[in-house]
Amino acid sequence: MSITTEFFRRPLMTGAVAASSRRLAYAMTEGIGLEQARTVVELGPGTGVFTDAVLARLASDARLVAVELNPVLAARLSATRRDTRLTVVQGSAAELAVVVGGPVDAVVSGLPWTVMPQNQRGYILDAVTEVLAPGGRFTTFAYLHAAWTPPARHFTAELACRFDRLERSKTVWANLPPAFVHRATQRP
Repeated sequence: MSITTEFFRRPLMTGAVAASSRRLAYAMTEGIGLEQARTVVELGPGTGVFTDAVLARLASDARLVAVELNPVLAARLSATRRDTRLTVVQGSAAELAVVVGGPVDAVVSGLPWTVMPQNQRGYILDAVTEVLAPGGRFTTFAYLHAAWTPPARHFTAELACRFDRLERSKTVWANLPPAFVHRATQRP
């Protein structure tokens, strides 16, 4: 079983043809304060590339809640990671407040934002801003080749409206396809 297999089985649920690279995982987790975080949420962990990068930065008493919609990927992630800091939840990111039950310091997202209907994307972004603590960080990525498309531009605008600060990383060329990272900060 691979991310490619799941993409062909459930393309709108999975969203990616290939797993993200370790370089993209590093860029996703760099500079967002994971080392000091108490609670972190990961949306759409897939095969766990970002999960591993988050766990590598978290303190031993911190908590990572990974929310995965695809039941096959959620089960696989749960079965292959034996870290007591990790809780895998098979469910929707739109139900984030119910899943985590309190404020979180950071949200790391691998969700396929540009293939979602705009209203669904809005519900999930609202859920993210609802659970983020003041000053909390949100990070997600976008593929370079699609950055100019209307869905990608709308998504960037939605981030800019919801967060106090929005930054874009340099291009991560060592990813298939090349990507960049959005880093956003919740209003204090």
